[in-house]
Amino acid sequence: MTPEAPIALSLGDPAGIGPEIIAEAWVQRDRTAPTGGDPPPFFVVGGPEVLRAAIEARGLDCPVVPIADPAEALFAFSAGLPVMAGLDAPYAPGAPSEAGAKLALASLSYATRFTMGGVAAALVTGPIAKSELARIGFDAPGQTEFLADACRLPYRDAVMMLAGPSLRTVPLTVHCALAEVPAMLTSDLIVHKARIVAGALARDFGVERARLAVAGLNPHAGENGKFGDEEARIIEPAIRTLQSEGFDVFGPVPGDALFTSRVRETYDAALCMYHDQALIPLKALEFDEGVNVTLGLPIIRTSPDHGTAFDIAGKGLADPGAMCAAIRMAGECAALRAAA
Repeated sequence: MTPEAPIALSLGDPAGIGPEIIAEAWVQRDRTAPTGGDPPPFFVVGGPEVLRAAIEARGLDCPVVPIADPAEALFAFSAGLPVMAGLDAPYAPGAPSEAGAKLALASLSYATRFTMGGVAAALVTGPIAKSELARIGFDAPGQTEFLADACRLPYRDAVMMLAGPSLRTVPLTVHCALAEVPAMLTSDLIVHKARIVAGALARDFGVERARLAVAGLNPHAGENGKFGDEEARIIEPAIRTLQSEGFDVFGPVPGDALFTSRVRETYDAALCMYHDQALIPLKALEFDEGVNVTLGLPIIRTSPDHGTAFDIAGKGLADPGAMCAAIRMAGECAALRAAA
């Protein structure tokens, strides 16, 4: 199955690796295809000159095909990388700038509108530099929260999931100081996000009855209160509530055991208490194929699970694997929604 509309790609920061891995994803588009299927057509919102320069620097055979409407990407995709013109900036790999940040934000904004309007089947976002965007007035903690705002949803309804071939993890708290995590955790938060995860896994991934593992917060999951009471006071009541509602949930599982190969076979997604508890195992196991998926939105959004990598931008070193995986996953999710 392939989506009925093309996938929209936002450029990301043009000084990062986004432009070159997007172009490489078109060159290696067979890697974006689901098993036994065709590559989903995609287009880039803005940055035609940035992309041409990145393509030349990387030595790729990737024609840039200007388009004026997303629907044109369906026909242009076989000839080259479809790019909507009108937004651009100088290409200066490794040297972020105000002009580059403005291009990144404009590309993200328009790509989001195309997807919300249904002329794009899904959104794949290139890596941004939050600090650079903050200089031009971007006040969301990240792209996930930006999309929640765009969809008129509270932040907690947009759930970040990191997904790779052998692991899916969900951080229940995200961009905050580690010292703030215990106070932010509540049973209601765990229950709310678990419901969203289970629903999204059924809707967009075909996992009808998702098995959810819930991590502990403290070493040894608190060891009966010896190392903290959050497990007994917050996490265990949430698990009991979810189980009473019919969800297949277990835990709390100590963080040092949750990601062993044998335990990973027992769940479809792991709910983690904080950012690094979820991202470290995913990046250790699936760095070149890790995808950041936003669950709970009316649109499909994926992104490669890495940053701008300014230090290697323009040097031909960036691996496009995660971008290819993000496009492939977006196409698969879109096809499932279209078939529902």
